[in-house]
Amino acid sequence: MLTLRLYMLQRITALLMAPLVLGHLAMMIYAVQGGLSAAEILGRTQGSILWFLFYGIFVMSAAIHGAIGLRTIAHEWGGVKGVALDLVMWVIGLGLFALGARAVWAVSFA
Repeated sequence: MLTLRLYMLQRITALLMAPLVLGHLAMMIYAVQGGLSAAEILGRTQGSILWFLFYGIFVMSAAIHGAIGLRTIAHEWGGVKGVALDLVMWVIGLGLFALGARAVWAVSFA
């Protein structure tokens, strides 16, 4: 049952990330074609709750999605099982979230 829940959670996070990736790419293309500098981009994103939520949801979804995927790889290729398998998933997921959250904070509020 846990495997089915993780499978469904990974698919849900993929559905969340798809439009976020497209939005992120569109903004990058807009910024590059507009000739915006890093300072100008940060000037537009800092203090914006909208950008904080956009990238916060993106990071949370990516951390969950990636941790579940790497859990599957650790099980299928590495033969990791049981508590160790769950520990791998949690450590990777929390690590990805911490790194992403730090970046979101820097772009939004630092």
